Amino acid sequence: MENGQRREFLKRAGGVMLAAGMGANAARVFAQSKIKLGPKDALIVVDVQNCFIPGGSLAVAKGDEIVPLINTLAKSFQNVVLTQDWHTPGHISFASSHPGKKPFESMKLAYGNQILWPDHCVQGTDGAKLHKDLAIPTAQLVIRKGYHKDVDSYSAFIEADGRTKTGLDGYLKGRDINSVYVCGLATDFCVAWTALDAHKLGFAATVIEDACRGIDTQGSLAAAWDKMKKAGVRRIQSDAIA
Repeated sequence: MENGQRREFLKRAGGVMLAAGMGANAARVFAQSKIKLGPKDALIVVDVQNCFIPGGSLAVAKGDEIVPLINTLAKSFQNVVLTQDWHTPGHISFASSHPGKKPFESMKLAYGNQILWPDHCVQGTDGAKLHKDLAIPTAQLVIRKGYHKDVDSYSAFIEADGRTKTGLDGYLKGRDINSVYVCGLATDFCVAWTALDAHKLGFAATVIEDACRGIDTQGSLAAAWDKMKKAGVRRIQSDAIA
């Protein structure tokens, strides 16, 4: 091999070795960047209830698919909170409570714009029960929301009037928890509102995207992600958690 050919060969071989080395370093950096959870982190599992599962009165497409993943995720957290929609019969958010109105229409109520829903998650009914395959025995608290007849409550923290608290923020802060990870149903409503209110109340808020499913009515899913991004809510996949 002539000198010029030798130099070219060594240059290329060195480049391959450098690239391989960079690949290994990148893998190490990725591994090191995995999220390690601790006692100040909490998982909030939002509304994994029968009414929101395929076959329910307000079914979220493929909502049942996230249950095994949520069960696995919960094992990584020292703190887990579950939420349940818990409406009264004839709740103001139900289309059936407004003559002439149909599900998914909107109307102005005293506290703002309200999408009207099919009757769902009525207190004490099978539809309001948590999905039978949701298995999180370590959950420490169940927050029920939406039980005030005249105001809806998507968020686990603050009802739709923007003022009435559920008490969840006090519970978490009282335990020195400052970071929440949100998953469940539905991404564009109760999950998004929970994450946005968590951020507003001073928590670091993260949504685990693949552990959620959305309704996506009238572009609501894209709008929710955009709003969360602008607010500073982090968006991750479950494999980012160590």
